[in-house]
Amino acid sequence: MPEALKRLIHNISLLPGIGENRATKLAFFMLNANENYLKELRENILTIKEKTGTCDICGSITDSGKISCSICDNDSRNHSQICVVEEYLDLLTLEQSGWYTGVYHVLGGAISPMNGVFVWDLNFSKLFQKIEDSWEKLEIIIATNPNLEGEATSSFLTEEIEKRKLKHKAKLTRLSRGLSSGYIEYADTMSLVNALRERKEV
Repeated sequence: MPEALKRLIHNISLLPGIGENRATKLAFFMLNANENYLKELRENILTIKEKTGTCDICGSITDSGKISCSICDNDSRNHSQICVVEEYLDLLTLEQSGWYTGVYHVLGGAISPMNGVFVWDLNFSKLFQKIEDSWEKLEIIIATNPNLEGEATSSFLTEEIEKRKLKHKAKLTRLSRGLSSGYIEYADTMSLVNALRERKEV
């Protein structure tokens, strides 16, 4: 096998969820693909970081140069309802359910000292500031994953709101248990809708 093809297979196999067999098929697809398609793919890969940015309000991904994302800019959304998620992929999954009409706050991960992720590495401060500055009581929907890291993140958030004396400004709720996959990113639509509908107050 040519060295260039071996390197391509290796690079593709480093992508999440792609093993060597799948990487090999994709590499051969690219080898036989239209030149224009490959040029566009190359351009998109090389410029993805410079063409995207972070929403100053919620921390999600938006177009480069934009201060806020389309969800935060949307006046028809319920801005008194903030769903706190670990990653942008969780936001996308909840959006695809088509049921949630509030806004989001993306933490950028979950507390995990073993993996080198600490409280100060995550986007908590802007959330606390939102609550503090709000003229109305907000519902903070905690939608972290039901695992050790997600629970630690949820506990910190709950305790910190109490410590900062923000309970009178924030009603804390939590997605109900029973997500079939255990992770929001992989949950089916019906499970997500039920988890949102049957959320419990913390």
